[in-house]
Amino acid sequence: MTSGSSSLPARIRREPPRFRRVTVDTTSRLGPRMVRVRFVGEELDGFVVDEPAASVRLLIPSPGSTELVMPAWNGNVFLLPDGTRAAIRTFTPRFVDPAVPALDIDIVLHGSTGGAASAWAATASEGAAAAVSGPGLGYVAVGRAGRYLLVGDETAIPAISQLLETLADSIPVAVHIEVSEAGGRVPVPEHPGATVTWHELPAGAPPGDELVGAVRTDTVTEDTVVWAAGEAAAMQRIRRHLFEERGVPRGRATVRGYWKHGRSGDPSEGDPSED
Repeated sequence: MTSGSSSLPARIRREPPRFRRVTVDTTSRLGPRMVRVRFVGEELDGFVVDEPAASVRLLIPSPGSTELVMPAWNGNVFLLPDGTRAAIRTFTPRFVDPAVPALDIDIVLHGSTGGAASAWAATASEGAAAAVSGPGLGYVAVGRAGRYLLVGDETAIPAISQLLETLADSIPVAVHIEVSEAGGRVPVPEHPGATVTWHELPAGAPPGDELVGAVRTDTVTEDTVVWAAGEAAAMQRIRRHLFEERGVPRGRATVRGYWKHGRSGDPSEGDPSED
């Protein structure tokens, strides 16, 4: 009896929205570890983000180059003409100004441990070329919520900020944000019913460890709605705690993995995972 070899077919994914060419208009530091980049360009005309905590893909030049090369979709990922993967990262579209038109994206600066987007944002200047695709994966608030629990690391601060701007003033909101160092703290929008707790990750602790602890000690009642985002492994721990240990209905908790520890210092290509 002989055995043949077989391979599984490549997974075919739905092609994301087209890339729109943009250039950097301005950059401004929100804190030591976060920069806001404003992108402008005629191709942003008609770009609309209807829901908070949505996502956009940001295409930047390959490391070591200032030239933006547009990639092609191969059914799974975007590839450059030479067959290498394009430098694409996923972020929250913080503000859209249709009158300009302009798009603001807040990017965490990871220093020497960061990836391509972090390094690019740290030195981006006016006129730098980029492209954006989206939006996708917004958040629709759950009806009849008595309380919200918002949990996230530095990469989730833009999305948490949008949720604080969107949730009704009458709803109590508990916010827990983990930063790797004190410099990661940046102002978040005020909400009359919100209490914001900042957690500094101890040296050597896995990313998201403080967030897992915050969720475990929180009183998640039957009318509490949870939104959490951050490092993928930590978000998986939060999923298991909420769904398997506490029995929280999946419709009342949104948990998104924004990035993977050890792979890159900033969010990777593709939409954030959600459960």
